[in-house]
Parts: sequence; structure tokens; C-alpha cells
Amino acid sequence: MNIKIHNKSSNPLPSYETKFSAGVDLRANISEDILLKPFERCLVKTGIFLEIPEAYEAQVRPRSGLAIKKGISLVNSPGTIDADYRGEIGVILINMSQDDFKITQGDRIAQLVFAKCEQANWIEVEQLNETERGAGGFGSTGEK
Repeated sequence: MNIKIHNKSSNPLPSYETKFSAGVDLRANISEDILLKPFERCLVKTGIFLEIPEAYEAQVRPRSGLAIKKGISLVNSPGTIDADYRGEIGVILINMSQDDFKITQGDRIAQLVFAKCEQANWIEVEQLNETERGAGGFGSTGEK
């Protein structure tokens, strides 16, 4: 899959860190450091603009290292970037820790994964087929 990219940042293009990486790291493109206090959130720009092919999306996901080591995650995880969006990629970070977190220019703040997606065609019916699970929701299939 080819993705057209316009990089207005001073950071290198996003790249896969290992041979089997599912996502590429997104880096902060900021002119001043951001101090993210406990339980605050902020939008961090990346300077990256994409042209995603039809029937695909880009998913912005947290970086596991930042999550476990610093308590940094995404408010809307995963964040979806639609194929027809042409604006700058932004990352909504949240600090879930008790400590301040400083974001500096070029920091790896999230990862981007591409996924094929389809749009649904609705078929309106009066009743749905029965299943063994039925309407059982959260926890209805057991604890293990």
C-alpha cells in the first residue's frame, strides 16, 4: 500500500522501527515544550499530512512504553483518520499519572497503524436472528 505524505515538520518521515512493526511512530512538531500536568490533556501537532487510500483508515494509538513507564495515553484510542481527511495529524494525549510529563520537539508520542475498512449497507429488518448469547452484554460469557 502506498501512502502519500507531506511532512511540514523538521522530523524524519515516520518509519517502522522493526521488521514486523505494525505501526510507525508519530513525533511531536512543536515550537515550545508542553508540560502536561496529571490528568490534563492536550492536542499535539505532528506536522504530518496524509493522503490515505479509499477503503483504508489510519489509527492513532498509544505507545505502550509511554503508557507503562509514564502513564501517557490517548483520550480517543484509537483515533481514526478517515481517507478523505487532508489536515494535519494531531494527537490528543492525556497524562494519567501523578507526575508532570514534558513533551519536547521530536518526541515519539503515538503510533500510526493503517487498516482496511468497509462501509456498511444497512438492511432494515423487524427482527434479528437468535444466537446462544442473545442480548448478553458485558461479562455475560463468563469470567475466564
